[in-house]
Amino acid sequence: MLERTTHNLTDYTTASQSLGGRRALLAVLVIATTAAMLWLMAIALSASGFGVVDAVILILFGLTLPWTVIGFWNSVIGFLIIRFARDPIATVTPIAARVRGDERITASTAILVCIRNEPPARVIRNIEPMMQELVGAGVGDRFKLFVLSDTNRPDVATIEEAQFGELAARWHGRLDLVYRRRETNEGFKAGNIRDFCERWGDEHEFAVTLDTDSFIPASAVLRMVRVIQADPKLGILQGLVVGLPSTSAFARIFQFGMRLGMRSWTIGSAWWQGDCGPYWGHNAVIRLAPFIAHCHIPTLPGTGVLSGHVLSHDQVEAALMRRAGYEVRVLPEEDLGWEENPPTLIEFIRRDQRWCQGTLQYSFFLFAPGMKFVSRFQLAFAMLMFLSSPAWIGLLVVGTLALAFAPTPADFIRPDAGYALLIITLVMWFAPKIATVLDVLTRPELRRAFGGTARFLTSVVTETVFFILLSPIMWFCHTLFLAGLPFGRVIGWIGQVRDDHIVSWSAALRQLWPHSVLGLGSLAIVAVTHPTALPYVFLLAGGPALSVPLAVITALPAVGTALVRVGIGRLPEETAPPAMLASLALPAVVAAASKPRSA
Repeated sequence: MLERTTHNLTDYTTASQSLGGRRALLAVLVIATTAAMLWLMAIALSASGFGVVDAVILILFGLTLPWTVIGFWNSVIGFLIIRFARDPIATVTPIAARVRGDERITASTAILVCIRNEPPARVIRNIEPMMQELVGAGVGDRFKLFVLSDTNRPDVATIEEAQFGELAARWHGRLDLVYRRRETNEGFKAGNIRDFCERWGDEHEFAVTLDTDSFIPASAVLRMVRVIQADPKLGILQGLVVGLPSTSAFARIFQFGMRLGMRSWTIGSAWWQGDCGPYWGHNAVIRLAPFIAHCHIPTLPGTGVLSGHVLSHDQVEAALMRRAGYEVRVLPEEDLGWEENPPTLIEFIRRDQRWCQGTLQYSFFLFAPGMKFVSRFQLAFAMLMFLSSPAWIGLLVVGTLALAFAPTPADFIRPDAGYALLIITLVMWFAPKIATVLDVLTRPELRRAFGGTARFLTSVVTETVFFILLSPIMWFCHTLFLAGLPFGRVIGWIGQVRDDHIVSWSAALRQLWPHSVLGLGSLAIVAVTHPTALPYVFLLAGGPALSVPLAVITALPAVGTALVRVGIGRLPEETAPPAMLASLALPAVVAAASKPRSA
């Protein structure tokens, strides 16, 4: 017994030293890269000396760098692991390599589905295939499903009670289901799960957390439960989530881009985060005892817009779990479940604003006692994703005006250093996707899974243009939202429209007219003063300028249908759909099945 304990302590010490070395290496790479980028920008701005405006631009550029540079190195590290590690998953989540997949499920696990004002039929469509597979695997008695409703619309609540009651009766004796609706949604989703913990938490060892739009196979549930069951110090295991095949043009292109970038970025970040990994609030398994004891999120003090209940609870819970001495790790495998992405730009903005408000509330926890340094960094890094957006918009506004007043573009920015800076920045922007593109193009089976080389490359080009347009739109959305917070503008916890639907020109204009003014104004100023610089300014101004038509066009059913028919945005699940996904008969999957495969 003493020998085994000593061996475990040795392994733990070795692992800690290894993680320390990884984190030190990343810090050196990030600091050196950031310094080099600032140096290059300073040279580029020194065309006519270096004045106050140049200093402002340099500071704004510096504020954008942390997310860009760390994302770049995450992707590089992730790509190297994917291509050269004998077992990429074991490299970042060692316990996963020790789980064969046939271990007996001994723990009692609750499956939590949190809903609010959602069509019950859609939720049932997503969870019933999982229930069938769990029962078919002979483990139905080890799981219990809880539908936790925060619905406040009486008409939806009536339907929920009837349909989930019928579902519970249908599965009684095979896999038990409990439906509970709260009268108020105090604490939002975190409060919903806390209510479950107080009522039933001591009856189960683990909980699988799912969102309304989560679609997860039983194989993924069993995989994650077996992994967390094998390591008593593992508190949260987060599964990688990919987009569900969609016929919405917006969702289709967006989730294709996410699919390109997610795996290399996640594996690279997991390499140095180690036991301080992420929790995204769904498609994960949590160990209930320490979660109940240590992960309660208090109501934030004060009366400001960021006080009260926390909207984005997940990363805080991960930090609290790690503070309690339990590990938080990610399992970066692409077959662990899907989620539905917003079908339109307008819905995407609404969801993003909620995330923005919730993420800013992390500021209350940055200096909480006992937090691990990496956990604090995770919280700060998440905040930077939104706080860097005003810096990008500041670069557009200040840069446009500085360019307009310069005699020539060369008097504003040196062409040699400017071109180098532009190319390097673009490479860093697209590094996560470049990594996957290289990986796919060098693997024939992956090329076929994405619909063949021609379809894949066409999809990559389409998504690249889409990303260049979408990014500055979202930066300006964040900037406007942040500017509105001091005046009491908040988003709250609202339901989402998940079905494909059109966006009228008037609705798009009402939402996006400030974006249009910013983008068109910047392009007009440059067109009048230095038209040769238009292609470069378009990188930041083009998206806002075209935001209204982008919102309308990417919501048109005909456009989505055309993309599905041609194969743009094709995902591997459309080429060879897993049995559980095929059972949904999703239009995108059905349409893809009717097309011949390409090499």
